[in-house]
Amino acid sequence: MRKLLLLLAIPFVFSSCFKDKETECIYTPASRVAPDEEIVTLRNWLDANGIVATLHPSGMFYTINSAGTGKTPEVCKTMVVKYVGSLQNGGIFDSNSTGITLLLGQLIDGWKYGLPLIKEGGTITLYIPPALGYGYSDYRDQNGSIRIPANSYLIFTIDLLEVN
Repeated sequence: MRKLLLLLAIPFVFSSCFKDKETECIYTPASRVAPDEEIVTLRNWLDANGIVATLHPSGMFYTINSAGTGKTPEVCKTMVVKYVGSLQNGGIFDSNSTGITLLLGQLIDGWKYGLPLIKEGGTITLYIPPALGYGYSDYRDQNGSIRIPANSYLIFTIDLLEVN
């Protein structure tokens, strides 16, 4: 009898190991909001440079260059993007011109907030304050060189090529 109960219980015990891929997502949407001081600083910089951008409730600003017509990215979905990341002084710290696959949930909050504003085929420019970017410490590359200085305001122009 004990062996029978054990055999009957095995499928139930192991069924939890075979979850649907949709329910396995460990990532959550961004919830951080930039401090007022960072929002004001960014707004002043945008105004001084004649850039028209929309304020997102999180405190980042964005400009939709092309809305796109395909699927919208979600936090637990992968997407293929091309992008250029730069600092306010124009210095480019990262880019990809061929297309790279990324999981939205693994990215900085500014991307988590901004990319769902467009669809496949769309292009957006994000103006991200430090709290929604790389924060208040230097971001270093594999060699220890500073890639993004602490407290940096970031600018990303992103082409959303595909959502999976």
